[in-house]
Amino acid sequence: MTSAEWAAIRPLLPAPGWMRGRGGQPETYCHRAILDAIRYLVDNDIKWRAMPADFPPWDRVYAFFRRWRDHGMVKEFHDRLRAEVCGKLGRDAEPSAGVIDSQSVKADAVVGADSRGFDGGKLINGRKRHIVVDTLGLLLGVMVTAADTGDRAAAQVLLEQVADVHHRLELVWADGGYTGPLVEYCLATLALVLAIVKRSDDQKGFVVLPKRWIVERLFAHLMRTRRLVRDFERRTTSAEAMVYWSRGSAEVRPKAASS
Repeated sequence: MTSAEWAAIRPLLPAPGWMRGRGGQPETYCHRAILDAIRYLVDNDIKWRAMPADFPPWDRVYAFFRRWRDHGMVKEFHDRLRAEVCGKLGRDAEPSAGVIDSQSVKADAVVGADSRGFDGGKLINGRKRHIVVDTLGLLLGVMVTAADTGDRAAAQVLLEQVADVHHRLELVWADGGYTGPLVEYCLATLALVLAIVKRSDDQKGFVVLPKRWIVERLFAHLMRTRRLVRDFERRTTSAEAMVYWSRGSAEVRPKAASS
């Protein structure tokens, strides 16, 4: 990170437990060095044990990653960063509309059979990322499942989680894979309108569809992060954390530039 980026994100970092009277000891390594190490790993797809000597020891970096993953701090940090970006752009931090979609990716050999599957539509053996973004394309929620998990079943769980955090959310656009009982469920249970954006039967070739391109653009950005080209994580929670780290790294620069 540049000094300007660090100055922008430092106030947004979750406070360690020892600073809040919850026990523990001050950390040995600076958060800036730890965050740089995790961002380096996510962007370049190295093994944890192959962490360059310029960074803190790999086991200390992984311990930090694991702690933030297990206690939800990576999501907390990302949500603070997203709210800051929205504020800089003159937008409300709480979204009223979003877009949902899924992306299937191949899984590495370390991914166990209990969390992988075969997506017959995409012909991919691996995992599936279910993602909700706001109208700026900023991440609101992610859930990683086996690739054979249906979009509607996963969306029901994910939309409940997102709606529980973002109470102003009242409209979500989706593709034709989310039709059926899910539309009625969202309206009756979540007070959420699930609007289906369908492709016209007369259209041929590639066509940019309204609103759906926002989440498709996010998937394209994820593919530029080498760690996310395939799923290398043993646990789905680690795979979700990697998505948050990828998007958090991307959102640092525009916020720092405008601060």
